[in-house]
Amino acid sequence: MKAGFSISPDELASIASGHDIKSLKMHGGVEGISRKINVSLDDGINTTDFSMRQNLYGANRYVEKPPRSFWMFVWDALQDLTLIILMICALISIVVGLATEGWPKGVYDGLGILLSIFLVVIVTAVSDYKQSLQFRELDKEKKNIVIHVTRDGSRQKVSIYDLVVGDIVHLSIGDQVPADGLFISGYSLLIDESSLSGESEPVYITQEKPFLLAGTTVQDGSAKMLVTAVGMHTEWGRLMGTLSQGGEDETPLQVKLNGVATIIGQIGLVVATLTFVVLIVRFLVDKGMHVGLLTWFPEDALTLLNYFAISVTIIVVAVPEGLPLAVTLSLAFAMKKLMDDKALVRHLSACETMGSASCICTDKTGTLTTNHMVVDKIWICEVSKSFRGKETINDLKAVISEKVLSILLQCIFENSDSEVVKGKDGKNTIMGTPTEAALLEFGLELEGECYAQHRDCKKLRVEPFNSVKKKMSVLVSLPGGRIRAFCKGASEILLQMCDKIIDSDGNSVPLSEVQTKNILDIINTFACEALRTLCLAFKDVDETYERDKIPADGYTLIAVFGIKDPVRPGVRDAVQSCIAAGVTVRMVTGDNINTAKAIARECGILTDDGLAIEGSDFRNKSPEEMKDLIPEIQVMARSLPLDKHTLVTNLRSMFHEVVAVTGDGTNDAPALHEADIGLAMGIAGTEVAKESADVIVLDDNFATIINVARWGRAVYINIQKFVQFQLTVNVVALIVNFVSACITGSTPLTAVQLLWVNMIMDTLGALALATEPPNDEMMKRPPVKRGESFITRTMWRNIIGQSLYQLVVLGTLMFAGKRLLNIEGSNADSILNTVIFNSFVFCQVFNEINSLEMDKINVFYGVFSNWIFVAIIASTVIFQVIIVEFLGTFASTVPLSWELWLVSVLLGSISLIVGIILKCIPVEPGRTADKPNGYEPIPSGPEAV
Repeated sequence: MKAGFSISPDELASIASGHDIKSLKMHGGVEGISRKINVSLDDGINTTDFSMRQNLYGANRYVEKPPRSFWMFVWDALQDLTLIILMICALISIVVGLATEGWPKGVYDGLGILLSIFLVVIVTAVSDYKQSLQFRELDKEKKNIVIHVTRDGSRQKVSIYDLVVGDIVHLSIGDQVPADGLFISGYSLLIDESSLSGESEPVYITQEKPFLLAGTTVQDGSAKMLVTAVGMHTEWGRLMGTLSQGGEDETPLQVKLNGVATIIGQIGLVVATLTFVVLIVRFLVDKGMHVGLLTWFPEDALTLLNYFAISVTIIVVAVPEGLPLAVTLSLAFAMKKLMDDKALVRHLSACETMGSASCICTDKTGTLTTNHMVVDKIWICEVSKSFRGKETINDLKAVISEKVLSILLQCIFENSDSEVVKGKDGKNTIMGTPTEAALLEFGLELEGECYAQHRDCKKLRVEPFNSVKKKMSVLVSLPGGRIRAFCKGASEILLQMCDKIIDSDGNSVPLSEVQTKNILDIINTFACEALRTLCLAFKDVDETYERDKIPADGYTLIAVFGIKDPVRPGVRDAVQSCIAAGVTVRMVTGDNINTAKAIARECGILTDDGLAIEGSDFRNKSPEEMKDLIPEIQVMARSLPLDKHTLVTNLRSMFHEVVAVTGDGTNDAPALHEADIGLAMGIAGTEVAKESADVIVLDDNFATIINVARWGRAVYINIQKFVQFQLTVNVVALIVNFVSACITGSTPLTAVQLLWVNMIMDTLGALALATEPPNDEMMKRPPVKRGESFITRTMWRNIIGQSLYQLVVLGTLMFAGKRLLNIEGSNADSILNTVIFNSFVFCQVFNEINSLEMDKINVFYGVFSNWIFVAIIASTVIFQVIIVEFLGTFASTVPLSWELWLVSVLLGSISLIVGIILKCIPVEPGRTADKPNGYEPIPSGPEAV
């Protein structure tokens, strides 16, 4: 009451959420409520009250689950079963070591393992924590919807988070209702409440039933609403409070790689078990021959425990937990970069799938074009004029009467969903769709400052524009009491509704066949100049006419407009990039076919041998005819949403294409949902379209879509590089330890050393290889087909070649290292094992560099531009020096001479040379090191055999 309000937040919120019509009437209806919350239904809230309203009635935000702390991620990382077993081994090792060797020597092995586990856990937790922060930031951005409100007497755009009780919100088709509220005024408002009630039948909202609920969507019509509850006071907010938000589903690649990880883990388990059995048997045989099986010492328990720790560590190395981590890292990195490049990825899998897209079905308006429309030409009263501002206006006023001018202006201003608002600077701003904005700008130029004459008309009924009818109609009551219908829309459709035309004196005269042909020629001429054509018409009806429907025929044609929407800069280059990458671009638009063909040629989509077809022709084809027709289609004009959906369905089912679709309207939702990747427009797109999409293109630009495809390919290829690198390490580590255990009875790589290799291989390897940015080469290779094997022949060649080289090097060192390197003395075994460990690590370092390119010989191209990769390689080398030279007590290493360091580095660097030689061996048809992408697709079926 002190603040000037006379209704409490809870009482106000209960009116809309409880559909309490009795309580609403008691408070004096919508007008009474507006007085009690101190707001004008015409001017909206005063922004000086904003913070006070937020404090009293709440902010439009929902209670979210508190973010998981860093220590929770540490706890998750510690839940790994193999790490738990290793921790137990380490603790037992410390106890037994203290009993046998005393302090401090007895604790070194156990502490070494614990230190390694601590490092693995911390790095994993940091990585996961950073990802969670990224996803949280992206999720917040995803929910940040821009809405139209009236404040301080002017219409403006605000964030959904800044909505307060008392705001006057403007709703149109496809919008999400942002808060609970009451219907003030509007036309044919149809609300889909299925998200709240589960009922699929939409609900009509009227003055008698004025309740609007947050979370529902506008299916048809337009309206103004008064906000009565926000955030947790709304029905939607209470529902959200009871739900705990689920995480992202696993992407297809993660599922596939989890399968690979499981198989490798099982192999690792078998090898680890065999290694443990072989070591135990050899130990018992040796003990039986020299000491006797009945004589046991405390040191024997330590030896057996060490064998067990090595076996468990082999499992740790064998299980490539880095595979799913690498996918998530790569996708998170790509999502963050795409956010900077104006693409909001709503679902993780979309980024990955976009890299495999073989076809893009794109809209024209706003995606290929700038979506800033201006009237370029007008044909009225048999006169055609190019619009050049004041000069053209004066010419028109000279040839058409005041009556024609008045009817034209009435049609422009009354038959519109958009609104002209005066800003604080006094300038006019048009809030609405670009097409209507172009007409209103023309209308403002034509009428000058005489805007008052249109305010005297009263709208009786409105049929908003939708993509099925392709027209908008309105029934108005004129100042003299007469009733007039106005209609505007697609030229061919509107011309069929007209049987008269307006003459220069403002009279309706019959429309002859010759005139109809001339008008069609004008429409086609405009369309061939890449102009969007629009017809305006009117019809006078008498007072007895039914006011609940708008006439469907008998109209008088007023004018034909040619509206220009320039092609975006860079679109032609983006389309050429797509074609070079093996991605077909098809334009699907509701525009006239000649306009569509002109724009498609300008963008490079329509070629001489391509086909442009109208939606009506396409939908009448049989499935057999479609099978022959679809590969040729490059442009589909005058299409309905169902045509787009049919095209996408057939491309996926008949031709097994991976299809990306762009859309902005509510009616695009089925096609966006059906496609492999749905891309909604962030500026022109409705909330319904955005909810059905996987990616929101924030700047509505086709070039951004290509950027998503580039990053999608980068993700896929980066994961392939990482898998190639990791499988090589897995194969070598498993075979070396198993063979050594079988032959020598010991393993050259200890548990601590294997844990360090696991760090290089998993977390650091994922960071280094999975965050490589895209390059132009990626867009010169064909897209990955559905069902194509993830591990390619090229990858197998590199894995097998590298593994063989590393096994030969490590085998030679194990069995002839002392002799070849002239290692002598009491600690010769320790020195040799350190050299083996050192060489093994440097082989991985150079193989990591080699894995940057799977085909190209020049692996250093662009390497220094990726600072993450350089930093990880440098830190790996520095850590290796510290481990060998200073942490020998923990890592079971001894300091090496510079000659032995040189040997290790040289043996590692040769693995890079081996990798380059391997790339010269072609394993796929027509592919060579010089032309890695110039090959025919690998055959499948009988030809493959």
